Amino acid sequence: MATYKGINGTSVVNYPGDLPNVLNGQVWYDSTNADFKYQYPNVTTSGSWATGGSLNTARQQFAGGGIQDSALVFGGENTGTAQIDLTESYNGSSWTEVADLNTARNYNCGTGTSNTAALTAGGSDGSGNVAIVELWGGSSWTEVGDLNLARNGSALSGTTTSALAVGGDGGPVDAESWNGSAWTEVANINTSRDAAGGAGASNTSAIIFGGFTPPISGVTETWNGSSWTEVADLNTARAQLGGTGIVTSALAFGGDTGSLTGATEVWNGSAWTEQGDLSVARKFFASAGANSTAALAAGGGTPVSSSTEEFTGAGQPIGGWATGGNMNTARSTPRMGGNQTAALAFSGQTPGGDTALTESYNGTSWTEVNDLNTARNNGAGCGTQTAALCFGGFQDPSTHLNNTELWNGTNWTEVNNLTTARKQLAGAGITTSALAFGGELAPGAPGNSALSETWNGTNWSEGNDLNTARRDVTGAGIVTSALCIGGLNPPAGSTNLALTEKYNGTNWTEVGDLSTGRSAMGGAGADDTAALVFGGGSPNTGKTELWSGTSWSEQGDLSVARNVLAGDGTTTNALAAGGSSDSGNTTSTEEWNTSSNVIKTLTD
Repeated sequence: MATYKGINGTSVVNYPGDLPNVLNGQVWYDSTNADFKYQYPNVTTSGSWATGGSLNTARQQFAGGGIQDSALVFGGENTGTAQIDLTESYNGSSWTEVADLNTARNYNCGTGTSNTAALTAGGSDGSGNVAIVELWGGSSWTEVGDLNLARNGSALSGTTTSALAVGGDGGPVDAESWNGSAWTEVANINTSRDAAGGAGASNTSAIIFGGFTPPISGVTETWNGSSWTEVADLNTARAQLGGTGIVTSALAFGGDTGSLTGATEVWNGSAWTEQGDLSVARKFFASAGANSTAALAAGGGTPVSSSTEEFTGAGQPIGGWATGGNMNTARSTPRMGGNQTAALAFSGQTPGGDTALTESYNGTSWTEVNDLNTARNNGAGCGTQTAALCFGGFQDPSTHLNNTELWNGTNWTEVNNLTTARKQLAGAGITTSALAFGGELAPGAPGNSALSETWNGTNWSEGNDLNTARRDVTGAGIVTSALCIGGLNPPAGSTNLALTEKYNGTNWTEVGDLSTGRSAMGGAGADDTAALVFGGGSPNTGKTELWSGTSWSEQGDLSVARNVLAGDGTTTNALAAGGSSDSGNTTSTEEWNTSSNVIKTLTD
């Protein structure tokens, strides 16, 4: 009989508790709890949507083709306007206007493999249905062979040389096959419909789902090159939806059920499974994607939108926090420079008042080093373990500070002050090139600040303001590529903000919001394309979110929920330390990694 050792090459280890350095899939015996256990990677169990770059022109009733990071959309209409011929190309982060269609139209259908190879067919030009077909070669559209039947609202799938057009208003049962030069009528679908979703790899392998029959339908049919077969219905019947993928791995999302929906379903070749919904429920939008694990939804209505969302399927690694060495002194509002294995924490507030304490972290433990010259809380900081900057802050009971100090690896030295004294601000950068932004001004001043100042290694100078004044903000990045995240914006109550702004060295621009608005978070990140925020309040939370350059996604929570904590590092290796938890100031340190594991107890 096969044994565990024979299969895996090692015996079951006996260990009191969770086994250190365990391999994924390895079984051990926990002698303390009398349980067999094993470890496996922690991954997402459902797909989810994240915000992408907005279209240049808001529109609906248009079509798309390609994949998530190389897509093309074309045609459509704006509310109250005629059909449009505009085409936009997507590179995974932003849309660029390219050459127009030859025939402006809406309710057209589209397919393609990238932003350099796409096909659009049919639609309405305002005077009626058209049979016109155009081919995109990467720089321009060329008219090719017409459909046999003029129609709008069809489902189109496949490639520019092997495609299938199905259903539509004007040909609700008709299917036509494209071979790269001409269309041929093939077997009709079983259930007449228009405004359905469709997907497929070629003119011999396709799937159609949903649509108006009428009424609104969830009926799904697959095509094998010669006939249509009814298979399992959508869980949510709908029309005017998006569809992407192939016959064994498809995605249906959004649409009209009688009201707008963001419902998303994955097809595995035999059944539909519900996934995370679109953030913005919509219909009449453009879609793109090669399978059920990565897709794009752009624009749509109602109202007419320019928003884009990107779908990522289940099975993605979930980052996690692990316990690090405790700080020597519990405190709130510490500030930090450095990374997970070499960090410096300084300033803050203890039960005894403001502190100048500075501690250095080596990846395992904290060591007290020389103090700041000026004790403070709610300041800002940036830099590394051996070259850091501390600026601004507050001294109880009522002094807003503009003091700046420079750390050289051994001592702090006072240098030139901020132009404007403030507390609860954020910082980014290094000791020779830094950025200070946001905060609360001294009494008698306007209150929350939108001020932004840059440090050149010697002096601070004012730059262009944030779009939204706020305090208790979090920062990440460098002086030419930074983020300002979250915060508070009284006086209309202490409203936690989800706002994110990015800085390009000159101006601040609003970008995608946090999933959860909050203030006084820890933050980490190298630039405005990759950041991590964690903790915050109020109330205290351990929530962690990852910035991809276009949107935020939720990650594994901190073990200790807290606000006014210190953070630094990168999106792959970050550090969180100190802060205020529900039980008071904490010494807790946690280390972030982009992957994590789950320990499972085997049961009878």
